[in-house]
Amino acid sequence: MKIRKKLAFDIFLIILSSLIQTYVIKTFIVQGNFISSGFSGLAILINKILSIYNINIGIGILILLLNIPAAIFCYKEISLRFILKSIAQITLTSFMLEFLTFQPLFKDVVLNCLIGGAVYGLAITFSIKADGSTGGTDFIALYIYNKYGKSIWSYIFLFNVLIILIFGYIFGFEYAGYSIIFQFISTQTIKHFHHNFDQITLQITTTIPEEIIEIYTKKYRHGITVTKSYGGYSKKELYLCHSVISNYELKDIVMLIKKIDPKAIINAFKTMNFYGGFYRDKIGEYRGGEENVGDYRNLENEL
Repeated sequence: MKIRKKLAFDIFLIILSSLIQTYVIKTFIVQGNFISSGFSGLAILINKILSIYNINIGIGILILLLNIPAAIFCYKEISLRFILKSIAQITLTSFMLEFLTFQPLFKDVVLNCLIGGAVYGLAITFSIKADGSTGGTDFIALYIYNKYGKSIWSYIFLFNVLIILIFGYIFGFEYAGYSIIFQFISTQTIKHFHHNFDQITLQITTTIPEEIIEIYTKKYRHGITVTKSYGGYSKKELYLCHSVISNYELKDIVMLIKKIDPKAIINAFKTMNFYGGFYRDKIGEYRGGEENVGDYRNLENEL
């Protein structure tokens, strides 16, 4: 039931993300005459270039045509759930772009740039919160990361710079400059609201470390270190368990540990730098705490 609720909420976020992205493209980007980043920006650029030659292919159709090959190519190295949710977001956005219309909100290009960038960042944040994305370069970046363990975000940045340079050369560098500001604001908005991949250190004080370790390591592929200690007030023997996790796992792991040991004391704090092996699930894979807690009794019988 809890997983169904999460899925329903994810679907809501995907629909909301598509609606907001469509609104920003129609109301701010087209009105302000600038472009976004990634494949949506490429689609807008292609649409503008084709319109010069009186060829009318909608931005929504172009976004879909660009993303489907990328999704097919990358699906083996990325969670299928992530792919499906991203395709759902892309398809909805493409459909809405073709059939929905919105009136311009501002005539001033600076207001379109600033407010549009912030709202566009929210659209992407909602899709990420739903364990999906707005597709495009996200597919390629995650494919390379999962397959080779290498980050290519710097190359994606260069890709976006290239799009802006082409856009500026054809349509004017003034609007290319606004496009840079738009993309910067949207990126900062995402960074402000989305912290799923921040690393968190867990410090668990417990009297039953073996039970926690047994179930924790079955559910999560993170190392855990245990040291013996004692309570300064109670003078009782205690154990400190240390583990580094991703922020998106925190709530589920806390629920799991409190189910195993309701008296456990858990201290979670942000890890600034971590050196060594660190496991990350494929994006979109779900190791939900509700599912973990539901399996607790079966695991307990195995101990």
